[in-house]
Amino acid sequence: MSTFAPYPPPSLETAEHPEQLRRVAIEPLSRVEGHGKVTLLLDENDRVHQVRLHIVEFRGFEKFIQGRPYWEVPVMVQRLCGICPVSHHLAAAKAMDQIVGAHPLTPTAEKVRRLMHYGQILQSHALHFFHLASPDLLFGFDSDPARRNIVGVAQAHPEVAKKGVLLRKFGQEVIRVTAGKRVHGTGAIPGGVNKSLSLAERDALLKDIYQTIAWCREAVHLARRLYEQNPQLYNEFGRIDAHQLALIRADGAMDLYHGGLRARSRDGQTLFDHLDYNHYWEHIFEEVKPWSYMKFPFLRALGPEAGWYRVGPLARVALCDFIPTPFADQERREFLAWAEGAAAGSTLGTHWARMIEMLHAAEVIKDLLHDPDILGEELVTRGERQERGIGIIEAPRGTLIHHYRVNEEDVVTRCNLIVSTTHNNQAMNESIRQVARRYLDGRRLTEGLLNHIEVAIRAFDPCLSCATHALGRMPLMVELIDAQGRSVDRLTRDASAAC
Repeated sequence: MSTFAPYPPPSLETAEHPEQLRRVAIEPLSRVEGHGKVTLLLDENDRVHQVRLHIVEFRGFEKFIQGRPYWEVPVMVQRLCGICPVSHHLAAAKAMDQIVGAHPLTPTAEKVRRLMHYGQILQSHALHFFHLASPDLLFGFDSDPARRNIVGVAQAHPEVAKKGVLLRKFGQEVIRVTAGKRVHGTGAIPGGVNKSLSLAERDALLKDIYQTIAWCREAVHLARRLYEQNPQLYNEFGRIDAHQLALIRADGAMDLYHGGLRARSRDGQTLFDHLDYNHYWEHIFEEVKPWSYMKFPFLRALGPEAGWYRVGPLARVALCDFIPTPFADQERREFLAWAEGAAAGSTLGTHWARMIEMLHAAEVIKDLLHDPDILGEELVTRGERQERGIGIIEAPRGTLIHHYRVNEEDVVTRCNLIVSTTHNNQAMNESIRQVARRYLDGRRLTEGLLNHIEVAIRAFDPCLSCATHALGRMPLMVELIDAQGRSVDRLTRDASAAC
């Protein structure tokens, strides 16, 4: 296997004639939600000078939420996403808790929300790994595209596909019981929740939880085996050295619902720890670039060029001191120890880390179902009214920030959302660059080449519009233009995956 060119890669400034660089475009991206494309600029020696992930869709949620009563917001913001609406629902509800002065929530409200959230983590991770990522991992990035999909997985690995479907189904049932509906529920309200669990609902979930945990353990072992079967590929593919950010519980444990912010540099130095997220803007800033509707967050102390970072399962598993459930914590230790930590910095290692989190979610759900507080009747609390509300939660894809201001008439006057995929924006761009420099030869375009680039993006499980996954095949068109502006090669892929 050949090695990458020295890092950092060439830039437009180092090109002798930047106007003569060749342009490769991949548009649209597949198996992600929203409209996006990738462009690459290459010189006559086929060196990659620029790689950009373009988000060309404008959503506008931060604006049209303004002018709405604050109590509508936890329901409204769910329409950002059809796969992780619970994450937006709870982040907004946590922000509105501050608006109504609800500190702390009642034990029942706190635990019902946690149950809802960990059901969301379980179902989203199951969907991504089994439906969207496993075809690449099980069959190979260059395999026949007619087979490289969930139908192919069901045919070749029926038990894997079946368990993936049932794991997601269980997570969705947890959401239905706690939020009222599987998608776009109304369970969380400012200051608490509008329902607890009935005894029958609790017992129905308990009936399946131990089988769910067993299947989650099998999923972790599957992800590990796939990694171990081709460690060189998994270690090198799209690998980037990135700073990392996540919420951490006060004792250093993984906590996907609440905590303080911890950030570490790419060389392992702690940048800040247990930071009160009510002052997140003192440490995180967002840069706007003219070629994308998605912003570029960075750590203020390091600046926009050096301060980009990664969030999500890989960052969370690496940053926490321990996972507070036994099976997941054992898997975390083995993950971090594997090949002296090689997996913990690997883009494809995210799949392994994601399955560890799914196992942790199942274990937390089991513990919460045995807690009598989830059957309680004290659901809402109130306190001193505030003007500003900030809610941060660990969504399946990473840290999610909701920030609101509400005036004396109870109307939202300001809204700022930094979603998980936005945090990962530059990290995805860097990963794509590495893959392009490793696999793009600039002369012969193949469907497998397109998929290699998309595999790197897919590892982050992005929601480009923070809406829903697009499951299935999307048409693609890639055209290679030489330095004289002539079309050298063109590849099209239709909806049936024919090239």
